[in-house]
Amino acid sequence: MYIIAGLGNPGREYEKTRHNAGFEVIDRLAAKLEVSNWEKKHKALAGKAMYAGEKLLLLKPQTYMNLSGESLLSAAAFYRVTPDHILVISDDIDLAEGRLRIRKSGSAGGHNGLKSIISNLGSGDFIRVRVGVGSKPAGWDLADYVLGRAKGEDAEKMEQAYRDAAEAVLSILEEGVDRTMNKVNRKEQG
Repeated sequence: MYIIAGLGNPGREYEKTRHNAGFEVIDRLAAKLEVSNWEKKHKALAGKAMYAGEKLLLLKPQTYMNLSGESLLSAAAFYRVTPDHILVISDDIDLAEGRLRIRKSGSAGGHNGLKSIISNLGSGDFIRVRVGVGSKPAGWDLADYVLGRAKGEDAEKMEQAYRDAAEAVLSILEEGVDRTMNKVNRKEQG
């Protein structure tokens, strides 16, 4: 079983913001997997699916970003899922808008949602799919930027990134993380 969690903040005021990139990717993934049986469990909206012979639990933590780890810890403990079978999708201001980067493990890199997950799981050994939202423009407050919405051409770029990230998750399940990392991360360098 894999737990696939997209990070974001619940509530209408946060819908479609850069910080909710993880929720957006989970929505694209759920559409591809025809998940419609969402339940409130593990401090999250949770949906189940099967893909490539694996049971999947899709999660959209409803704890707000800084407490995302509470939701993942609850689900991981309940289903007895180890960190190497947890995949987390988050926004990343250090990647250009629309870019993707996949890692098998690592630090939080300043991301409070990832920091919470590492703290709660006691491990950074989970797969991350990072969706670039670009760095904040000069003179902007970081919170205002990540809680803002992309517009026009930038919104189209982000929509493509959400679809590409959903495909990357499916590729990880089918082909493995190493092969998918090589494909996606190499493409992003070019």
